Amino acid sequence: MQRIGRVVKLREDAESEYERYHADVWPEVLVAIRDSGICNYSIFRYHQWLFSYFELADDISLDSIGKVFADCPACAKWEKLMHKIQEPLPESGKENWWVPMKEVFFFSLSQLQKLKR
Repeated sequence: MQRIGRVVKLREDAESEYERYHADVWPEVLVAIRDSGICNYSIFRYHQWLFSYFELADDISLDSIGKVFADCPACAKWEKLMHKIQEPLPESGKENWWVPMKEVFFFSLSQLQKLKR
């Protein structure tokens, strides 16, 4: 299982608007998330910073996820709305503003069970 962490920043005073949108994500966007193979998807906010975390099966690529979202008209509208309230980072791409983060630590219960042996 791949664990993906990404970060982006919100524009000044956009926190409430961002949270309102995410309190009622459009069903078509949720279907695209499911159909892309993303699972256990979370977004956390700290002031203007957003951190997203999701998991993918090892055989799914980020490019294949992008294709699912590119084929979804509602996703394009959603991204346009989000780009109005998100602020790209210097490392951001033109299409995907979220910047990948390096995983520096992971621990699971299965690892704990191995330690007990």
